[in-house]
Amino acid sequence: MSGGTPASGTLPETQVRAMFDRIARVYDRMNSVMTAGMHHAWRRRAVDLAGVGVGSRALDVGTGTGDLAIELASRGALVTGVDFAPAMLELARVKAPDVDFEEGDALALRFSDGEFDATTVGFGARNFADLDKGLRELARVTKPGGRVVVLEITTPRRAPLSWFFRGWFDHAVPALGRLAGDSDAYTYLPSSVRRFPGPEELAERMAAAGLADVRWILTAGGIIAIHWGTRTP
Repeated sequence: MSGGTPASGTLPETQVRAMFDRIARVYDRMNSVMTAGMHHAWRRRAVDLAGVGVGSRALDVGTGTGDLAIELASRGALVTGVDFAPAMLELARVKAPDVDFEEGDALALRFSDGEFDATTVGFGARNFADLDKGLRELARVTKPGGRVVVLEITTPRRAPLSWFFRGWFDHAVPALGRLAGDSDAYTYLPSSVRRFPGPEELAERMAAAGLADVRWILTAGGIIAIHWGTRTP
């Protein structure tokens, strides 16, 4: 989700968009297989940390097929979901016709400063060609005092989980991708995780983007990191 030159280790925007359009029909099923269905619980936790309620306005960037946006809406928030892959958005609209889904660029959001009570991105920040610019945009459209939440896969550091992680992501996930008919997409996934900043660095970059009191939790044995910060005035 980006414009301009991709960051080191990423693919150009057109290739990433085309990849997500190709895998849209298998995306939800593959997520459930790869995470043993736990991705829903991780999204619920991220929404807990977003702090939305009835009447809140929330923006979900990199919304994909809409699962995180749907969870935000289940708390009574008025939700907009943005993604750059039209085929993913088509599925999101079928799943949640009452949520406003639209095509857009994470690095150049069309919204005004301080428009949302909370802004989220789930498993999409690692696809930003310019992570710092994307984080600044998330902060910009969030109201002062509102939350920005980033849910991402991270690389565990301690054995034996680190060994399992490497075996699963470097070998099993690409094999599942071949079975699903798109080995390139599911080879991109582990490479995008490896190049993404660790929890401490991501927290620092969120703070540099204009967020205060940035914190994070690790779950699933250290495979999943959920970061949140408060938009400064």
